[in-house]
Amino acid sequence: MSEQAGASRRRQQQHTGQPRRIPSQQRGRERFEKILAVAAELIESKGSDGLKMSEIVEKAGISFGALYQYFPDKSAIIRTLAERFNDEGRRCVAAELAKVADAAALQGALANIVDEYYAFFRREPVMRDLWHATHTDKLLQQIDAEDMEFHAQAFLAVLVRLWPDRDHGELLAIARLTMQLLAAAVRYAVSLDAEEGARAIALFKTMQLVDFSRLLR
Repeated sequence: MSEQAGASRRRQQQHTGQPRRIPSQQRGRERFEKILAVAAELIESKGSDGLKMSEIVEKAGISFGALYQYFPDKSAIIRTLAERFNDEGRRCVAAELAKVADAAALQGALANIVDEYYAFFRREPVMRDLWHATHTDKLLQQIDAEDMEFHAQAFLAVLVRLWPDRDHGELLAIARLTMQLLAAAVRYAVSLDAEEGARAIALFKTMQLVDFSRLLR
């Protein structure tokens, strides 16, 4: 059996959307990172739908066996890249929400989060395609759902701190809906050209970022 055929059979046995293993040795880590870097370049130029394991092997200068040693399929690569970008987004949200000392600061923090997310997606074109992939691939939808819930829970913690006497279920619903609306606005804005996208973000902040002290009084 050829190396490619054997690797393909091993790949078919595992469709978890997760890396097969995370290397601990330097050489392995370098190969792991090279695979991800090449995949990101290919996604940026051809889209996630056009990503092929054979092209990663060719451009990275590795064997199929070496590739499948870490990633059982392309969904695992896309998931790994998406989770890395999500980690960066989570740090952004956490930093902004940590600054909120009172209700008056909450609207400004959300506006900053919208601006930073929009700038991030403009800065990282490959992430736009990955974000799309997480909504068209059933396996990868879980990534987006987990990320949205993370942001909703982080926002909920702020709402509970500012309005401790309010019903927890009501605050959770507000947190989830706010984050869903924010994500939808950014998703729409990045589908436009830069000038139109900036106008859309400005309009969203005017229309949707409510004064929570009025909403929850």
